[in-house]
Amino acid sequence: RLAVGVSDRVTTRTEMRRICMDLSNSGAYETDTLPLSSHSRRRKQLKVEYDKDESVTPVKIEHWESPDWKKQLECIREMRSSRDAPVDNMGAKTCYDTEAPVRRFQVLVSLMLSSQTKDQVTAAAMQKLRAHGCTVENILTTDDEALGKLIYPVGFWRTKVKYLKLTSAMLQKEFGGDIPDSVEGLVRLPGVGPKMAHLAMDIAWDQVSGIGVDTHVHRISNRLGWLKKPTKNPEETRKALEEWLPRELWSEINWLLVGFGQQVCLPVNPLCSVCLNQHSCPSAHKISPTKRPKAGSPRSPNPTSSFTTKTEPEQESPVKHERTKREPLPAPVSPTAQRRRLKSKVKH
Repeated sequence: RLAVGVSDRVTTRTEMRRICMDLSNSGAYETDTLPLSSHSRRRKQLKVEYDKDESVTPVKIEHWESPDWKKQLECIREMRSSRDAPVDNMGAKTCYDTEAPVRRFQVLVSLMLSSQTKDQVTAAAMQKLRAHGCTVENILTTDDEALGKLIYPVGFWRTKVKYLKLTSAMLQKEFGGDIPDSVEGLVRLPGVGPKMAHLAMDIAWDQVSGIGVDTHVHRISNRLGWLKKPTKNPEETRKALEEWLPRELWSEINWLLVGFGQQVCLPVNPLCSVCLNQHSCPSAHKISPTKRPKAGSPRSPNPTSSFTTKTEPEQESPVKHERTKREPLPAPVSPTAQRRRLKSKVKH
């Protein structure tokens, strides 16, 4: 404790020591009566905090995405501009009545019937069900045999009859005849998987909860290289796509790829020669058909749409052309006629 003020002029260490000794001898300040231990003489460790250097940029984690996906997506949009695929006219978005909650229930039923079934067959079954009365109450009061005749020939129709009955009973008991408004609630229903749940949330509730991945989306995503590594099933594909694909595209991607898979990127013999992505797709022309489809067939592109390709006229063989000019080709001879000719030659 200093009893005497120190002049501002005292600046050197030697002068400070001299003043302290003089004050100590004169009793101006006193020290504690307890001797200072060696531990107490040590300097206390100070916690040093460093200011954040704003000039150093944080390490940015690289976000993986397919290199050509934006260009490929625009090409698929162009190829789907005519909206004439089966999913456009007979998909789950078209197979329901307008009154809610009947509309939401019918969306769920059409999704359940569409598993392992073509859209044309699903639409025909839904048309018969709606004429019969596609409500929770009517499904429960209809016997299994009659319900089976209504949905036949959808894939696994016997199993789906059981699922429709169990699901309808669960909806009536727990949800008052409506369908759950969450993915967790939907996947609890018998016969409803993640793909159906996400599509039901999008179509019935107008909420985007995830990407609906069916066999078309699964196949095309792997063919285009839209996945960081190949996937084995649609659920793996859904998780891989949702990691990088912008959320605003989640609702559109199912509709785009399903129609694209129904018309161009077919499961067997895809039409790579008429695909606008044939030069950027890593799977192009590896499993493409050798012959072009006939004009007007379901596999041929729509001539009225903007999605058209130029083809070179077929070159005929000059030998065949001259032969046709000189004389007609001989008619094919049946095996029976050939045997008769041989017998007559042997006799003569």
